Amino acid sequence: CGSSHCRHTLHPTEAEREIWEEVDVVLKDAKAILDELQAYKGAGPDIREAIQNPNDEALQEKAWAAVVPLVGKLKKFYEFSQRLEAALHSLLGALTSETYSDPTQHLEREQALAKQFAEILHFTLRFDELKMTNPAIQNDFSYYRRTLSRMRINNVPAEGENEVNNELANRISLFYADATPMLKTLSDGTTKFVSENKNLPIENTTDCLSTMASVCKVMLETPEYRSRFTSEDTVSFCLRVMVGVIILYDYVHPVGAFAKSSKIDMKGCIKVLKDQPPNSVEGLLNALRYTTKHLNDESTNKTIKSMLQ
Repeated sequence: CGSSHCRHTLHPTEAEREIWEEVDVVLKDAKAILDELQAYKGAGPDIREAIQNPNDEALQEKAWAAVVPLVGKLKKFYEFSQRLEAALHSLLGALTSETYSDPTQHLEREQALAKQFAEILHFTLRFDELKMTNPAIQNDFSYYRRTLSRMRINNVPAEGENEVNNELANRISLFYADATPMLKTLSDGTTKFVSENKNLPIENTTDCLSTMASVCKVMLETPEYRSRFTSEDTVSFCLRVMVGVIILYDYVHPVGAFAKSSKIDMKGCIKVLKDQPPNSVEGLLNALRYTTKHLNDESTNKTIKSMLQ
């Protein structure tokens, strides 16, 4: 959007307004979710004590009491991922609809929605960066499940039981088992969107993604744009969005983002990442290394592979 990070809120057109408002509600909660995830400390010490002293009832109860509210949070994060996917679905519908022939024009007309799409990607990569560095999440959840099944076997009524039934627990487990759960949710959501809209040329979706990638790349590598950025936050916002759309493109496009025919200048994008202070982009480079689909294909250019080594 514009040349610098929209300081004014872009005003949506009437057609966009409904979708914009629906997505805005979700994005308003995203900040709180990140804050909660960042503050998530886990019940590691309590769990260790309980496991080391299996016959000490008080310690078992202490660990359980510590874990139950945490599982409430993990459930909330998971439920938020479902809301985020629904929001993404609505946005893709609007951003890929058949009204303009040219994706650039499309994003310009739909600036307010394109900005929200960018916000979703920004949130997603930030969430996954935080989750990747927090092993407590999976430990807490598996302890919860083990304890719960033991209580069921012994017919102990568990007050945490109503929180999460078995079927939901399975879905939550799968969600956190992924290295980058939010990104997987979005990738699956985008893939699903494309398969549900068979009448929509796949290019509508991929062109929208590749255009966003190149807008971010140009803004980051052009000194005159770069100097207008009001803060480092804007830089990290652009970087996350660029990486996010590359990954989605790689999932949705039949041959992916790394192929010769890809509309994304991958060398240029990786170069922009490599030009940032190293500690600030390691997470994003890892996202390209480990969560894309086609990087390790035979057909991927050797230079691109070695740039990401």
